[in-house]
Amino acid sequence: MQEKRSWAWVFAEPIVRAALVATTTQNWIDGENIPASGGCIIALNHVSHVDPLTAAHLVYDHGRLPHYLAKSGLFRNRAFGAFLRAAGQIPVERLSKNAVGAFDAAVAAVHEGKCVVIYPEGTITRDPNGWPMTGKSGAARIALETGCPVLPVGQWGAQQLLAPYAKKPDLFPRKPITMKVGRPVELDDLAASSPRTVEVVGAATARIMAAITALVEDVRGETAPTERFDMRRAGVRETGDPNKKDSA
Repeated sequence: MQEKRSWAWVFAEPIVRAALVATTTQNWIDGENIPASGGCIIALNHVSHVDPLTAAHLVYDHGRLPHYLAKSGLFRNRAFGAFLRAAGQIPVERLSKNAVGAFDAAVAAVHEGKCVVIYPEGTITRDPNGWPMTGKSGAARIALETGCPVLPVGQWGAQQLLAPYAKKPDLFPRKPITMKVGRPVELDDLAASSPRTVEVVGAATARIMAAITALVEDVRGETAPTERFDMRRAGVRETGDPNKKDSA
């Protein structure tokens, strides 16, 4: 562990690890692809509110401290917000112009040699069968700006521990969590493009999502749909529980 742990990590790591070891079994595949040092992005699919913890378990087990782009609402509680900031997490206001501040903070973190974890889908998948959706551009834009490697991760199993938008976890028996880390997504040709147009960023995003989806296919032993689910085309809300009706 080259990056110095803050008090927040010293406090939380043994508690979270004990809880995860008690309720899950871990199957980490090709974790050695995570670089031992230097700025990088871990990009993975999102299936449960608990998978940031299982992803942190993976990253931490391979010698890195994960730094998340976390929704700003988590920081509104003064005590919890202080804890998240001490742990090096980065607030982002989704669907807001203020998200540019999160981009700048993530770029700075990468330049400082940190490991930034991003869910390119931006929210828990709305795909009816849990497959990765279309991606948002944040991970691609950070990678193109910094030149850092993007390590795709396909994961499955956390949704059994805590189903999407469920109120209570299903703790026992222990749930198997599988995460497979791919090799860096090839983006050098796109990073060399000038200017970085919407088309270039879109191509980078598509490559990242294709790499993640291929890894999810591997861990699930199934074939993903040929076309990824698109929330906007489907008319599905992008934040909150998509099954919850808005109050009149």
